Formats: sequence, C-alpha cells, structure tokens
Amino acid sequence: MQWNGHPGRILAAECAGEENWVDSRTIYVGHREPPPGAEAYIPQRYPDNRIVSSKYTFWNFIPKNLFEQFRRVANFYFLIIFLVQLIIDTPTSPVTSGLPLFFVITVTAIKQGYEDWLRHKADNAMNQCPVHFIQHGKLVRKQSRKLRVGDIVMVKEDETFPCDLIFLSSNRGDGTCHVTTASLDGESSHKTHYAVQDTKGFHTEEDIGGLHATIECEQPQPDLYKFVGRINVYSDLNDPVVRPLGSENLLLRGATLKNTEKIFGVAIYTGMETKMALNYQSKSQKRSAVEKSMNAFLIVYLCILISKALINTVLKYVWQSEPFRDEPWYNQKTESERQRNLFLRAFTDFLAFMVLFNYIIPVSMYVTVEMQKFLGSYFITWDEDMFDEETGEGPLVNTSDLNEELGQVEYIFTDKTGTLTENNMEFKECCIEGHVYVPHVICNGQVLPESSGIDMIDSSPSVNGREREELFFRALCLCHTVQVKDDDSVDGPRKSPDGGKSCVYISSSPDEVALVEGVQRLGFTYLRLKDNYMEVLNRENHVERFELLEILSFDSVRRRMSVIVKSATGEIYLFCKGADSSIFPRVIEGKVDQIRARVERNAVEGLRTLCVAYKRLIQEEYEGICNLLQAAKVALQDREKKLAEAYEQIEKDLILLGATAVEDRLQEKAADTIEALQKAGIKVWVLTGDKMETAAATCYACKLFRRNTQLLELTTKRIEEQSLHDVLFELSKTVLRHSGSLTRDNLSGLSADMQDYGLIIDGAALSLIMKPREDGSSSNYRELFLEICRSCSAVLCCRMAPLQKAQIVKLIKFSKEHPITLAVGDGANDVSMILEAHVGIGVIGKEGRQAARNSDYAIPKFKHLKKMLLVHGHFYYIRISELVQYFFYKNVCFIFPQFLYQFFCGFSQQTLYDTAYLTLYNISFTSLPILLYSLMEQHIGIDVLKRDPTLYRDVAKNALLRWRVFIYWTLLGLFDALVFFFGAYFMFENTTVTSNGQIFGNWTFGTLVFTVMVFTVTLKLALDTHYWTWINHFVIWGSLLFYVVFSLLWGGVIWPFLNYQRMYYVFIQMLSSGPAWLAIVLLVTISLLPDVLKKVLCRQLWPTATERVQNGCAQPRDRDSEFTPLASLQSPGYQSTCPSAAWYSSCSQQVTLAAWKGKVSVEPPPTLSGSRHHCSSSPSHSCPGTRVQMLV
Repeated sequence: MQWNGHPGRILAAECAGEENWVDSRTIYVGHREPPPGAEAYIPQRYPDNRIVSSKYTFWNFIPKNLFEQFRRVANFYFLIIFLVQLIIDTPTSPVTSGLPLFFVITVTAIKQGYEDWLRHKADNAMNQCPVHFIQHGKLVRKQSRKLRVGDIVMVKEDETFPCDLIFLSSNRGDGTCHVTTASLDGESSHKTHYAVQDTKGFHTEEDIGGLHATIECEQPQPDLYKFVGRINVYSDLNDPVVRPLGSENLLLRGATLKNTEKIFGVAIYTGMETKMALNYQSKSQKRSAVEKSMNAFLIVYLCILISKALINTVLKYVWQSEPFRDEPWYNQKTESERQRNLFLRAFTDFLAFMVLFNYIIPVSMYVTVEMQKFLGSYFITWDEDMFDEETGEGPLVNTSDLNEELGQVEYIFTDKTGTLTENNMEFKECCIEGHVYVPHVICNGQVLPESSGIDMIDSSPSVNGREREELFFRALCLCHTVQVKDDDSVDGPRKSPDGGKSCVYISSSPDEVALVEGVQRLGFTYLRLKDNYMEVLNRENHVERFELLEILSFDSVRRRMSVIVKSATGEIYLFCKGADSSIFPRVIEGKVDQIRARVERNAVEGLRTLCVAYKRLIQEEYEGICNLLQAAKVALQDREKKLAEAYEQIEKDLILLGATAVEDRLQEKAADTIEALQKAGIKVWVLTGDKMETAAATCYACKLFRRNTQLLELTTKRIEEQSLHDVLFELSKTVLRHSGSLTRDNLSGLSADMQDYGLIIDGAALSLIMKPREDGSSSNYRELFLEICRSCSAVLCCRMAPLQKAQIVKLIKFSKEHPITLAVGDGANDVSMILEAHVGIGVIGKEGRQAARNSDYAIPKFKHLKKMLLVHGHFYYIRISELVQYFFYKNVCFIFPQFLYQFFCGFSQQTLYDTAYLTLYNISFTSLPILLYSLMEQHIGIDVLKRDPTLYRDVAKNALLRWRVFIYWTLLGLFDALVFFFGAYFMFENTTVTSNGQIFGNWTFGTLVFTVMVFTVTLKLALDTHYWTWINHFVIWGSLLFYVVFSLLWGGVIWPFLNYQRMYYVFIQMLSSGPAWLAIVLLVTISLLPDVLKKVLCRQLWPTATERVQNGCAQPRDRDSEFTPLASLQSPGYQSTCPSAAWYSSCSQQVTLAAWKGKVSVEPPPTLSGSRHHCSSSPSHSCPGTRVQMLV
C-alpha cells in the first residue's frame, strides 16, 4: 500500500462518533521485516512526530492573514473605497479611509500574530523534548519530532506519551499500566491499560528489540475512545499468533504514565495523525443574535449610503443642466473634459459621493465589538462568586463570541446526573430475592462506630437464599472495572476485620465505586486484580480468588456490563449488571415481580437502580463464547457491530439475583437556580438517560415540577395502549383547553391560580415522533408535539440516547419561533447536545472534561448558571446592544450634515470637515467612551438582578435591537444632524464677523458643526450611563479635552510635513467669537433635549420593569426577597423587618419547613415526604435521602 495524501484529514472533519472506514495501515514493529513467505514487505511513508498547532509560518503570515481579514465584508468594503480614492479624483484624501482600515488590520494582525507566536513556542517545546527508544536492542535518546511510526519507545513513570503507542509490556508482572488522561479529556482518575498478551513478558531492551511482529490497524481517527486493530506476532517456526487490539491497548499522546515504573510501546500514529492532534479541529462557528442584527442594520445603512450617493449624483446633473452652472467663467473646462462620456462622468461622480458618505458604515465598530467581547469575557473568569473552593475550579470561557447570547436564552436543556445532582453516589440498599438489606454503618455521611453488619428489613432467607445472597455480593465484587489504588505500606491481602477500610477504590464511574464500597459494608471486600485473578475477602475473612476470563464492557446502547470468571473450584460464572430495562427481558428465572416492585419503589424516591443477574457456564459453552468473542474482536471492519451481536447472544437466559439502589444527591442550590430561571421566563427541560420514576422524583426535588403540576405522559407504555396519533391529540386537547385565557409566556407556569402542566417523554416515544410517516412527512407529529411542549411549563425527557438529546435541542432550535437555546451537561454523552445548542455550557464534573472541552463556557456547579445568565448575560446584552445602536447613531450624526452641505455647494463633493477630523472621529474622539461603557455599565445593581429574575424578560427576544429601537436611534441621529447643520447655518447666516473684521469661512462652519457633534454624542453617552466610576469620568471628559487640545495644536502650529494647512488658526479663531460659544452650548442642549424628554415621559407614563426598579432603588428594601435562603433566616447576623421572621423563629422548634413554590410550606412535596431509613442510633442526624430542611 503506497502512502498518498492524508486520510486522517478526511476523518478529522467528521463527528467523532461517526466511523467511516478509510483503509488499514500495516506497521512493522521495530522496522523489522516479516519472515520470508509471511507477507509482502511494503515500506510505507508516514509523517514524522512534529506537532504543528500554529496557523502561520514566517513566510506566509502577511498574505494569509490579509486574505483572512479581507474575507470580512466590512474590511473588504473599506478596501474598495480606499482603492477608489486612489484611482479617481475624490473629495477626500485616501488617508481618511486608509488610516482607519490600516489601524484595524494592523491591530488584528498583531493580536493574531502574537497568539500564533505563542503556539509556535509551545510546538517547539513539545517537538524538542527527549524520547527514549530502542535501536538494535539498545536504549537511545532523540528528539520527539524525529520519532517515526514503527519505533519502539520506552516511557517512564510520570512521563507523557510522545505519540500514540500500542502497549507491548511493562515492569508489572500482569502486563498492566495506569494512565491519566487529564490533558486529553480532563479525567483525573487512573485508567488501566493492558499489554498485548504475547509480548507482556518482554521486560528488557534486548527482549523487546528482538520482537518480530506486524500491526494492522485503522487509519487515524479523531475519536479518543475507539480503536480497532490486530497484531501478528511471529515466532521462529509456528504460524503467527493473531491478537485483537482495542482502545485498552492504545496509549494516547498527551496521557501520563502513573504508578508504573516503565513501559515499552510501538508508535502507530505520529505527529498530526495522533488522536490528540486530530481533535485540534475547531468546532463549527456559532453566531449570536446580536451579530445577525448588526449585519441586518449594516445592510440598511449600505442602502442609505447608495441612495444618498444616487440622489446627489442625479441632483448634481439636474443642477448643472442650466447653462454656465456647470462651467463658470473662472473655471472653464478643457476640450477633453467636454468630450468625456456622460455615463462615465456620472459613474465617477457616483463613486466620489460614495467615498464622501462612506463613513456612515462604521469600520471601527467591528474592532470595538471584538475588544468588548474579548475583554468582557474576563468578567466571568474573574467572578469570585462562581469559583468553587471545594474543587478549586473557576468558570472558563472557551469562546467570547457568544457573551451577549447568555442574556437571550429562552430554553435550557440540562442533563440530570452530575449536572442537577452531585454525581456523588451513596449505596442505600439492595434487594436480594425480595429481601431488603440496608447497610447502616453510615448515616448522613457520618460513620457510627457502634454499628456493624447489616439490617434485615424482611425475614431471614432460607439456606438456598443464603447461597443466592452470597452469590449476589460476589457478583457486585467482581462485575466492575474498579481499580484499587496502590498502597506500598500494605503488603498482601488486607484483612482488617472492619471491612478493609484501607482500600481506596478508583473508577471512571462513581456508581461502581459506590456499589463496591456498599458491598464492603455488607461483609464482602474487593481487594485487587493481580495476575488476572480478582481477590475478594469474604465475611469469614478468607480470601477467595476468581480468574477473570472475559469482560463484556458497558456501553450506553446495551446499558449493561458482564464479566466471566472462574472460581477456585473450577465453576465458570457470567455475572451481569445493568439497567432494569436491559436485564429483565433477558431473565428466565428469579423473583422478578418482587424485585421489579422494589426497583420501581426506589425509582419513585429518586434512587438510581441497577439489577444483577448471573448464569453458570459449562466448559463447552465457555469455549463457544471465547471463539465468538475472538472472531468479533479481531475483525477490522464493523468490529463494534460484531461485538454487540456477540454480547447479545452471550447475555441471555440469565437468573435474576437482585437489585441495588444508590442515591445521587441534588447539587446545592439546584432547586433555587431552576426556580429563578423559570421566573426569568426561561423554560427548563431535563434530558436524561435515567428511568422515568427516578428522573421524575429528581424533578420534584429540584422544583421543576410542583405540587399543582399535572403530569402528562408520552411514553412507550401509553403508546402501546393507544396509538401515537390518539395520545398526541388527547394531550394537545388537554393543554390547549386551559391555555386560552392566559398566555403561558407571561406567567411561565408559575401562577398559583392557573393549571400547570409538565410533560414526560421517553426516548422510544421520541423516536416514533421523529420517524417519517409512511406518506413521507414527519412534520405533522412534530408540530403537534412542539405545540404540547410550548404549553407545558417543564418537560422531562428520560431514557435518552446522546444523539436523541441533540435531536430534541435541534427540534426546538429550528421551530417557527427560533428561540435561543442553551444546553448544559457534564459528561461525554452531553457533548452532542452542547454542540447543537446556540450556547453550550459544560459543568466541570466527575465524569471528565469532555463536556467542558467542547462547550462555549464551563462552570464548576449548576448553581452558577443563575448568575451567569441573570447577571452576566443581562449585562453583556445591555452593553453590546447600546454599543451597536450608539455606533450607528454617531455615524448618522457625523455624515448627514455632509449630505446636507452638498445642497449648499452645488453638489461639488466639497467636504464639510477637515481630513484629520474625518480620520480621527471614529478612531480617537468617540471610540474610548463607548468601549468603556460597553465593559462597565450596570444599569441595575448585581444584587437586584439576582433577587428579581423577572428583569431578565425585559431584554428577552433581542428587545433592545428590534427594528423599532433601531429606527428611534436613527431618527434621533437625523434630528441631531439637522440641529447641528441648520443651527450653525442660521447662526452664521448674517455673515458673522470676528472682532478684527474677518468673516467666518466654510472651514470654520464645518469645525463648528463638528465641535457641536463631538460634544453631543459624548454627552448622550454620559446621559445613558447609570454606573459611574472614576474610569468613566476620566474617559468621557478626557475624550472631550483631547478633542479640544488636538484641535488647538492641529490649527495652532505650522506642521512641516503638510503641503497645505487649511485649518491653520481656524479653531482658535472660532473660539474667540462669542456667537460660536453660544452656538455650541445652545445646539448641544437642543440636540439632547428630545432624548431627555422621551426618557422622562416614558419612565413616568410607561415604565418597564427595569425602570421601575431603577426608580425604586433609592428606597430601602426592608422585605425579604423570595430568594432569601431559609438557612439565612436563622443565622444570628440576619435581621429582617418581615413579620414572618418572628413566625419562623417561633415555629422552628417543632416544624419541618420546606421552601416550596416561593412560600414557606409546613409540608414537603408529596413524593418526597420522608425517608424509609430510620437512623435510630443517632437521633441528631437527619436521615440520608430526606430533602427537606430542618430549622432547629
């Protein structure tokens, strides 16, 4: 096979989950040819191990960067204007367009160049680090970039793997090594990888140098968690031994070796073909609603510009049609000018007018917006309220392009486990053959030393039941992928009588650790995996050893995992654990009804349930299973599919043993956050893979569903009873009957006197809704489903596959209202939904950092979402919308007087302003105040925004960038421009004369208009500012002072580099005139008056919620907000004038209170009324699982 092109590049563009077979590659281990007759030796060319994350080189930086920058419409437009100014005789100097454009391009190029230089530095550091590899049986050192595919590499403990390696051997006897992948996916847990069975005994450089093998594997793919290959190991005489290679044999570049002295591995993917490098591909670009509005406004202003130029061109030729106007006696045309084509002259004039008026398109707005977004994003990362001391994590901003979108969210799609809950599992109980076992050595997180053993809630089991009970506990000890952390001080099996507390368990799944720790409290302790034997300490303190034969690993489609083990007596068992929906259909024996009843009861209480089953295998059956698995494992194509089919055949005819229940507690303030978001008018949907009952209980606990919420079910069970069509129509009749009188948008389902609906849908029902109908249309069911969802205050989607989560988001995102969606999750299964939503937020949780890596923003806890949206999002939107409208407004003020001036100068394209003023207006005189405003403005205090979430609705649906607001700002700009121009015109109509008898000329007139304009637009911003700091004062008054000082210097000094100086002494002369001072003060006042009057009248007559709050801010707030936590009411420092505070204190000794529906309720929500577990041994501890707050 000849190497050509770069197949990895083809795949890099694809989603990590989609595997398309490209081709296989053959790798010769140690570059040794296979023995004669084995196969043809075809050496292949692969890239070296250089990593290139930089975008530019020294040679291509300027052309490539310029090409990228001029792909932006505004930059390209200004380049065309600049070229027109160079080519034809235009009224303004090319400098007026060229300088701002050069400034914008240079600033952007410097920023991008600096970022790329940092990437070059990082690449060089990585490419030059030393690597040990084996050459002719000896250890040699060379730079990482010189590594080639097929080299055998040695990596020591705490070193990072230099490329993607197949694990050949380690210093451990069992051929395993521990790895952390924190730099790849953020998971800090130790993962176990396994050496190839036939090479794990090679421990020295000589042994490994003599290895004769070839590896066949897939071409590079970006998916970190998938790998398909096989290794052929040649011995001297026999046929090659073929072994399957999977992701457990692959050590990825960027991962770090832990708890293992050294390993040997062979390089299979190097440089830009490593999985880490293929994951450098950037995500698809998301654009905010503000950016779309900005582009729409830009098109409007472009149309205004073209129409202005057309009007002036037409009027010029109408005016010149009268004799002698076109050719006055003192400026007669040459013969060649008279002969010029009329259309060519008209076109040249049109271009000249376009150049004259082009400043109406604000080129500097793009730079200011970029700076505002980039600098503004630091306010999130600096926010101490969003720092989690427990984990030491703060919020992260992966993209600053969507800051203002945080203030526009209408739908939130949230994962449940790890996002709403802590993902901190605690074993609560297990049910074996109908008997319930509750470990009570731990109560409310406190170890009670006097307790030991277990509580039996039901009667004791029979002798046969005792056997099943021990089998169940063994199943939990053996059916998992938990590692025991190495403890050098403990040698041999841990035989501590209290259940071996010295064991520290590590796993990528918190559920598994909880189950292994739970069964430890019930008398069976998992000790370790050594030499492929799993060791378990039983109740009698005897160590039982089971040989681990096969692991049928967990996946989200099967929702179960199995192990095949062989006991010391030679019996072979298959133990299987998984979700009830995937275990019950495969069971042929066992007390299914009792266990199912217990599972359902636990699920209603919000506990996570798993079922455990087993079957005995005879030797022939096991051999058949081995052959089936081996055939599937060594397949290079469709390996996943073949393995799934094999697992399906193996995991059947099981005997049910029992079920476990694990509690995952709600995150702190999750309920408060959801309540606040709903009051802000945001609809919250929970998308989870959990059981319906478990998820519904969590939804009640976090106040997504309320006591008066009527739950509507759209589940597989109901669809089996009725057709999908009937169920959908019945639900739509129910919800639409009540939504006639009151609109739910205004109440967000929080009104007590209105029927509240909550919808529950499962994955299978969603598939039916999304599936196209026989006639080829799917839209009818989808529309009906969306109609039902819109009328529900909350929606719970359970049993969702990762792809279905993304489908739901996409369905809402592209519905007819086009609402802004936000997805929040913490695991790899949430990535597709995070990428699909307008804004994706990752929770830095215990399930690794795939979600945080792929998100736009990352937060440590779900509770931080409240401040992120209600405060930061609100501020960002207010600031950037003012920035955009203000930029257009000040440019209308700037260029409309220029348009009016043409009527007074015979449409001769004479400029009203001096070249320096034209150039610096947007760069210097008016740019800094609006940038500072857009970074610092707080129209309402942070505490008020947190306390009153309804204020978020004032800015919803892009309220401040609607056409009505845009037209108001444009008309205000036109009015101000008319005042500047005609005010100055009428002031000087009677030829104002200075004290020395000189007459004011056109440059003085233009300077007067410009001075009034600069003062007006700056003071307009000062009037709009609610939050004053010394920086605002410095920038606003400093800008005005800078304008005055610049004008004095520009006109007061003879500059040697200027050919002519038409502004010499103009500004000073203007200021020496009394009428000019009067004109400035009077015209600025008249210009600002309409805006001030409009604000005063609107605030008094039609105030918005925000304005009502602003008006009332001066009055002290002495009542408790509905978000005052109950805990704070009892804190000694808390003072309240609210009469209910006294009631709290009087009742606090006797009643259990719960914050429920914004009021204080004496009873908790119905489904969570108490706990089944009574902790008699310690009355002071509230029982785990109780979700109400005791006020003592």
